[in-house]
Amino acid sequence: MGKIVPKGKLRLFSLIPVVCLNLLFPLNLHTMHLQGLTAFFIAWLANFKLLLFAFGKGPLSDPFLSPPLFIALACLPIKINETPSPKPLKDHNKENQSPKTSQNDHSEQNPSPKPSQKGLKSIWNYAIKFLCIAILLRLYGYSEHLHPKLLWCVYSLHIYLGLEILLALVAALARALLGMELEPQFNEPYLSTSLQDFWGRRWNIMVTRILRPTVYEPVLHTSSRVIGRKWAPLPAIFSTFMVSAIMHELIFYYLGRTRPTWEMTGFFLLQGVSLMVEVAIKKAFSCQWRLPWIITTPLTIGFVMVTAFWLFFPPFLRCKSMDRGFAEYAAMGSFVKDVCTALTFKSLNNVTTV
Repeated sequence: MGKIVPKGKLRLFSLIPVVCLNLLFPLNLHTMHLQGLTAFFIAWLANFKLLLFAFGKGPLSDPFLSPPLFIALACLPIKINETPSPKPLKDHNKENQSPKTSQNDHSEQNPSPKPSQKGLKSIWNYAIKFLCIAILLRLYGYSEHLHPKLLWCVYSLHIYLGLEILLALVAALARALLGMELEPQFNEPYLSTSLQDFWGRRWNIMVTRILRPTVYEPVLHTSSRVIGRKWAPLPAIFSTFMVSAIMHELIFYYLGRTRPTWEMTGFFLLQGVSLMVEVAIKKAFSCQWRLPWIITTPLTIGFVMVTAFWLFFPPFLRCKSMDRGFAEYAAMGSFVKDVCTALTFKSLNNVTTV
């Protein structure tokens, strides 16, 4: 299409039917995992990439992409690693960065552990996380004996570990089929030293990269003309989190098919406003002194977790995502068990016949 339809309004208009079909697709699925995956991959990421493509931007605008690679990049949370990760920008360029691709909060005076940036992580990393998920699943059997807040902590770990392993599997599959080098979707968010670090460099990196060109940069450009370059990132931050909130509400509608309560929106707007305050303080006082990471990391993760308990998890639990997920796990386990039993029985019969 890129070679047939010129970029701009005409290409955008021609893509509207595809965008609408992508929005309707998750509504025709009936399992939680398929609904969640298609809502995230198709209704959100693919549509935003298509909007960028309409104006000749984004990963889909490369004229040399083959149709299979075009579809893979559109529908999967992947990105080709063609160049090494750029070095952190200097202080005088920090205002050019988005909230979801925020400035580097690690300075020479405030070092903290930095995870590897080289594509998929080691097999041991994922093996340990898979083992942790197995332990968490075992804990659910004792849920009636656990304090509700502790159970929510278990849910938090389950969501993070499950997403990381699931996205890694999808990325590995695309890598095997298409021969691409892929970046990790998470960057050890439990090591975050600030909200900028958490939302910009570590949590759900593909969403970070899709929100920056589609929301943050256009609002930043417009705001710069009105309030100046120094403070323009603040409305851009708020707009980015507003769009993220709307898309999360849409995903939870796909999962629960119930009227939204807007608690999810409250969570992301609270994160956005808090990030605006953090950025404003740094700009106003030009802070050179930073607290050590051993203090800022617990404060950052604690804030995200407490606000998630307050606003994120209630709608998540009301749509019975965990119960449905466990039921699907059980059904899949039963199916695999039946297949293995049948194959074993068939092998024994063949041996007996010989």
